[in-house]
Amino acid sequence: MTQPAAPLSDLLLERARRIAPELLAIRRDLHRHPELAYEEHRTASLAAREVGEAGFEVRTGVAHTGVVAEAGPGGGPTVALRADMDALPIQEATGLPFASEVPGVMHACGHDAHTAILIGAARLLGELAREGELPPGRVRLLFQPSEESMDEEGRSGGRRMAEEGVLDGVAAVAGLHVGAHLPLGRIHLLPGPLFAGSDEVTVTVRGHSAHAARPEDGVDALVLAAQGVLAAQQAVSRRLSPAESGVLTFGMIEGGRAPNVIADRVTLRGTLRWFEEGVRGRLHEAIRASFSHLPAWGGEAEIRFREGYPPVVNDPGLAERVRSALEELVGHDGFLDREPSMEAEDFSYLARQSRGVFFWLGAGLPEPRRHHHPNFDIDEGVIPLGAAILARTALTLLRESG
Repeated sequence: MTQPAAPLSDLLLERARRIAPELLAIRRDLHRHPELAYEEHRTASLAAREVGEAGFEVRTGVAHTGVVAEAGPGGGPTVALRADMDALPIQEATGLPFASEVPGVMHACGHDAHTAILIGAARLLGELAREGELPPGRVRLLFQPSEESMDEEGRSGGRRMAEEGVLDGVAAVAGLHVGAHLPLGRIHLLPGPLFAGSDEVTVTVRGHSAHAARPEDGVDALVLAAQGVLAAQQAVSRRLSPAESGVLTFGMIEGGRAPNVIADRVTLRGTLRWFEEGVRGRLHEAIRASFSHLPAWGGEAEIRFREGYPPVVNDPGLAERVRSALEELVGHDGFLDREPSMEAEDFSYLARQSRGVFFWLGAGLPEPRRHHHPNFDIDEGVIPLGAAILARTALTLLRESG
């Protein structure tokens, strides 16, 4: 049985539904005009204008193209809500009437919805502020660039925003991610680890070229690379306990010059996923060990790791309090019982600087879509619901932190 909604949650839902047509229009406008990482100028301008009109003090140009806005009566803690804004380099194939008008770029992960949801939360919170109904404190909105990728310095938008001090004085920070694979309106919220940490690995295998008819004259880099890939997968399965979680995937292989020439160079690129630093270290060791035998066969390997996002780890106490508050909106049976995800999310940089809570919000269509896919889409009913959920989360953080 679902529990009856509290009056405050009823009010937020009612007001969110009232502004739903405007929020959907914002989402569709953003979907039609997607922008890649650190190029979100139009998106940032729209977000800044909308939250400014809702009564927030706005600062732009944070972490290149990010927006920070703040409102509230003061006299208490500062809490933050975050939404990411960037799109992906994917050609859209949905056929939607508001499909991307930018060739080769689309919102294939729902960040257009995230931006619209946070704008909706700003409107709800701004209205409460004008009515004198906000608890003591301040609410800070973070419209973040570049969640999907890093710049030439290896910094994503979340990391840059954290380094530029957007969480200075913030007692708690929250965010959500729409899930096109999850039932509409269902929440997946866990205390502790929710998303995995990620690193990239590049392995360059070098041999010696020769005619394909005389393999004895060369050292086949392609064969050595294949042996290394198999050895790495076996090493991972034997270096990690069955109770631990870690993944190694090689997703790219490039090499060779012609079908009748022994390859003298092969490049492998892959990703590692982990929740614990000890597991991360053993994954690195497994890869190094798996390619260490190449000199005995006349080849060599150069291995380079690129640091990715840390794991997203929810503050346990904060997660439980937010979950309890959100039951007023979705009911006790509105939560999903799922394992932590091996996806990575740079909200982790924010949650490392302040107590953080992050969760999935189901947005699945009757035929669910896949993220990072040309046919990605969501049920837009998630947008007003998400706005009410984020606003309710902010109020919970203010009261809990105070």
